[in-house]
Amino acid sequence: MNDVRFMFWETGEKMNIIFLHGLGQSPASWNGTVSSLSSNIKADCPDLFGLWKGKEITYEKIYLSFETYLDVFSEPVILCGISLGAVLALNYAINHTEKVKSLILIAPQYKMPRLLLKLQNIIFRIMPENSFLSTGMEKKDIIRLTNSMMKLDFQDNLENILCPTLIICGKKDSANLKSAKKLVNLISNAKLIVIDNAGHEINMIAPHRLAAEINLFCCAS
Repeated sequence: MNDVRFMFWETGEKMNIIFLHGLGQSPASWNGTVSSLSSNIKADCPDLFGLWKGKEITYEKIYLSFETYLDVFSEPVILCGISLGAVLALNYAINHTEKVKSLILIAPQYKMPRLLLKLQNIIFRIMPENSFLSTGMEKKDIIRLTNSMMKLDFQDNLENILCPTLIICGKKDSANLKSAKKLVNLISNAKLIVIDNAGHEINMIAPHRLAAEINLFCCAS
């Protein structure tokens, strides 16, 4: 495991952290975490699906909309993403190293597990339409989005990421823990935290513990 160079901020200086929710989540999924953050952290929680105003949502369209969203920030930001949000954060950090101060990747994947995504889509197809109401998307949109992610593979570009990176995964999240353990060795300045008794949606299951790790990463040595 690599050593992470933690960051120091002067008293009173605000840190911008952009929180990126996962598939099946919304900005409100961060409420518990944000409520427990240090007072010098300014949290922005964009609606990733709302950023794209057109029809037929795909990963590429969400990513391009996210790039545009970040254009308004003049200073480098901290990106914190879970699952789909972690993929977007990783993608952006590879393409815009100068605009990312640090990364917090929760339940991340750097090479999409195609078999898992196909299985997920099978499950989505048999679920009732009203199961997707909380996401603000229709079932067909979510299926199209996951299909568009099948070929994503960032492995050859991970060496471009030099900023401090915190990788977090729930011990019970077997689908992503293996990837997280590999990723920490592929990013030069990364550290892995495994949270006991937590599954995939750590921001929902253990928001206060997650906030504590984020505070420590950002504000302490």
